[in-house]
Amino acid sequence: MNLILLGAPGAGKGTQAKRIEEAFSVVQLSTGDMLRAEVKAGSPIGREADAIMKGGQLVPDSMIIGLIDARLDRDDCRGGFILDGFPRTLPQAEALDAMLQKKGLKLDTVVSIEVDDEAMVGRISGRFTCAKCGEGYHDSFKPTKAAGVCDVCGATEFTRRADDNAETVRKRLKAYHAQTKPIIAYYDRRGLVQRVDGMRRIDEVTEQVISALRPKT
Repeated sequence: MNLILLGAPGAGKGTQAKRIEEAFSVVQLSTGDMLRAEVKAGSPIGREADAIMKGGQLVPDSMIIGLIDARLDRDDCRGGFILDGFPRTLPQAEALDAMLQKKGLKLDTVVSIEVDDEAMVGRISGRFTCAKCGEGYHDSFKPTKAAGVCDVCGATEFTRRADDNAETVRKRLKAYHAQTKPIIAYYDRRGLVQRVDGMRRIDEVTEQVISALRPKT
């Protein structure tokens, strides 16, 4: 099974990708994680990507496609893959299709996690993380049990991403919709898109996703 997971920032793509990975024995491929791994390893592509990102520019599509191309050649991808966070634009979707075609592969499903924008603003802008162990929290949905103390490691220092504020989140959502509507239409024409309600509880979203991916009898 080869699939793409689409969803606005904060829609829970990462959580659902992990659950799909476990349920169907496929590999989650996050382009962000792959890029960070290459940068950390100091590989030629990692050094090039690091220089581009430090210069405030976007890593070119060709580099991302090259990363995915190489990653799909590994043995653990033979059972299938989940692309999480890619493609983000129509040209990326077209380039991905061309690369998969050359490898004799095809997409089976595109899962779109549908969410309410204003709810996402609240969900994202309330996030914070333990500075020591990385455990994630939320002001409203998942506060620490004891005020100012991490439930997991007992640390008292927390961090918030600079871009996890309402104004920035709204800009990210606007950009997501502008870029993603053409992608969804592109895959919809091929009958690949399965939409799920991302505003339900996490377990309920998972049930919808699993149901959408199971073969219909």
